[in-house]
Amino acid sequence: MAERVIEYHVPETVQGERADKVFAASFEDISRSRLQRAFDAGQVTFDGVVIDKRFKLSGPGLLRASLHEIDVGDGPKAVPIALDIIHEDASIVVVNKAAGMITHPGSGTGEDTLVHALLHHTEGKLSSVGAPDRPGIVHRLDKETTGLIVVAKTDLAHHRLATAFSERSTYKRYVALVLGVPRVESGSCREPIGRHPVHRTRMAVQVGGRSAHTDWRVEDNFGGQAARVACVIHTGRTHQIRVHMSHCKHPLLGDTTYGFKTNRLSEITVPRVMLHAAELRLPHPETGEELSLQAPLPEDFKSMQGVLRAAKS
Repeated sequence: MAERVIEYHVPETVQGERADKVFAASFEDISRSRLQRAFDAGQVTFDGVVIDKRFKLSGPGLLRASLHEIDVGDGPKAVPIALDIIHEDASIVVVNKAAGMITHPGSGTGEDTLVHALLHHTEGKLSSVGAPDRPGIVHRLDKETTGLIVVAKTDLAHHRLATAFSERSTYKRYVALVLGVPRVESGSCREPIGRHPVHRTRMAVQVGGRSAHTDWRVEDNFGGQAARVACVIHTGRTHQIRVHMSHCKHPLLGDTTYGFKTNRLSEITVPRVMLHAAELRLPHPETGEELSLQAPLPEDFKSMQGVLRAAKS
């Protein structure tokens, strides 16, 4: 475990400010949680005296903190797995994720996640913010969902991307194939989402859940049995589109977790949950300029549309 030491010479003008807030304001590339770990470990001092985060500065002096850097050896290892890179620079890498690829390691996963692949692609140059098994991961896509996912290569990029997502200054458009055809051309679902009260691995529309907002619009109609729908999400709840479209009585094709029944499409085999992250717009974490990215529909998605069209005729 490597160590990074940061120092800040507190000027006379700083009076009555808490030490953690002064440090956080002075080092934008370091998250509050990372500083909190340093305070908890007794690794923060003011003029050589160990302090906690509530310590209030009453005059000039030297703030010093020792931060543990995440070493690649502490987490997943680099694995040479092919990736479809849409954009990359010194701060971020944007991947068009394939179906079946899990975003980051977890219980029961192997060494074939997006994190394993990115550690190899970037030679370990991913942000150290967050858990050791999730370097660079700011948001995620479900295993079967394809499309755009942005990953931070630096701590500053991670911090600013997380802020952009939390403050909803990003635009995220998905394309889904759903069962049946909505009676209206477009709509909006703002039902709150929370953990399912019985099936704890699922989410559900729930009173008292977290606010969630999905706008949807029908793009194509496959003979009344299915439709292609564009979904723009304004919040980032787990399984949000899957839960909201199921709540609207139009579950995603292949999504047996949220209401899709295989017998509803006779003699048609659906390969996966048919959801694709097609477009992402966000402020670049370094320049602030809008970055606009798109990922084309994957082959299995286009093939599924072809099957539905053939069945329609």
